[in-house]
Amino acid sequence: MRVPDLPQWAHGPVDAYLSVMRDQRGLSDNTLAAYRRDLAQFFAYCARSGVGSIGDVERKLARRYLAFLDTLGYSRRSIARKGSSVRSFYADALKRGKVTANPLDGVSRPKTPRPLPHALPARTVAEAIDGIDTSDPIGIRDKALLETLYATGVRISELVSLTTEDTGTDYLTVVGKGDKTRRVPVGRPAQRAIELYLHESRPQLAGEGAGISLWVGARGGAMTPRDIRRVVRKKVATFPHALRHSFATHMLEGGADLRTVQDLLGHTDLATTQIYTAVTRKHLRGTYDRSHPRA
Repeated sequence: MRVPDLPQWAHGPVDAYLSVMRDQRGLSDNTLAAYRRDLAQFFAYCARSGVGSIGDVERKLARRYLAFLDTLGYSRRSIARKGSSVRSFYADALKRGKVTANPLDGVSRPKTPRPLPHALPARTVAEAIDGIDTSDPIGIRDKALLETLYATGVRISELVSLTTEDTGTDYLTVVGKGDKTRRVPVGRPAQRAIELYLHESRPQLAGEGAGISLWVGARGGAMTPRDIRRVVRKKVATFPHALRHSFATHMLEGGADLRTVQDLLGHTDLATTQIYTAVTRKHLRGTYDRSHPRA
């Protein structure tokens, strides 16, 4: 289906929303373009139904739109994603007082099979980190950054918010979702990498705009989520959340109990953490099939 143009009345609100997503969440250009396509498709449908502003969209119309996507042959996953794009747009508009209600509230989401998180083999992670050239300040920083991600399993938002005052011990204090604070232990390799970075790399990189942010970019300012994604993609050929998945999976494979991993990841609901048990069972089965003579 050809993506329609945004109605004139939706241009300003959508542009403002995408600017917020780019500046505050550091979303990539491709992700922002996908949001724009989803919102253009939705608001064009609304315009054909007689809507003239973002505040005129009612819940009944939002339901009809999702049903319309189903008749066009979109998969449940695609419909869920498109609905999520609209839901997020209205959540932001509601927060900023641009609308009085979110028309997607109370609209059920299509049930989609939950994919297992992708965890990298421990050897792959170790080889990627150990293979980083630390002969210059950027390499020293990149190694410390990746060691920290894998050693703690923190979210990218939690990693970005770390300051120089959060280091110096074998624990990191991170602020997670809902502004909840937790302490996460840091392994010796990550401690050594952070210490080397603070003494030999960060002083050379930090400019006036760095403040007390722990991670500093090549231009001297605090690193953004996009900067960190770029480092992970370049050094490990994956995305930061894959290292979080790897951390959780390898902890469980090493004998950690589920509650401990839940606390380390900062999950409020144990069910969120339980998905990793399926990953470890899959790994166990694969190991058994490869190793037992009568498997």
